[in-house]
Amino acid sequence: MKKTGLISVEHNPGDPPIKTNTDWAAVEAPTDEQIEAAVRDDPDAAPINFFEQPGFTHVPNVKKLRERLGLTQEAFAATYRIPIGTLRDWEQARKFPDATARAYLTVIARNPEAVAGLLGEAA
Repeated sequence: MKKTGLISVEHNPGDPPIKTNTDWAAVEAPTDEQIEAAVRDDPDAAPINFFEQPGFTHVPNVKKLRERLGLTQEAFAATYRIPIGTLRDWEQARKFPDATARAYLTVIARNPEAVAGLLGEAA
C-alpha cells in the first residue's frame, strides 16, 4: 500500500473532540490588524466579499419575499408551485436558487398577483 501521509481517524457522533495542537481561539478570532497584516503579506489571503465577485447575481431573499406577501411557507409553496422542502432549504440557506429559480423569484417579487393568477388559470 502506498503511503500518502494521510491519517485516518474514526470519530463517531457523541465522541469527545479529537485532541489537536490547533489553537482554535486564535483561528476563530483574528483582529482586524492581523487580517490586514496577512493581506499585506499575501494578497490571496484577503477575505472574499462574495457580493463584489465577477459574475455575482442577486439571490432574492425568499423568506422576506414570502413574509412581505403575508404567506406561510405552505401557502407560498402551494401558490407558486415550489416544493415545500426546496422553499425551506432556500429560506434556511442550506441551498440557493439556481439561475432559473432566481429569475422566477424575481418575477414573483415584481408581480406576485399576476404569477399566482396565471398559475391558478393553468391548474
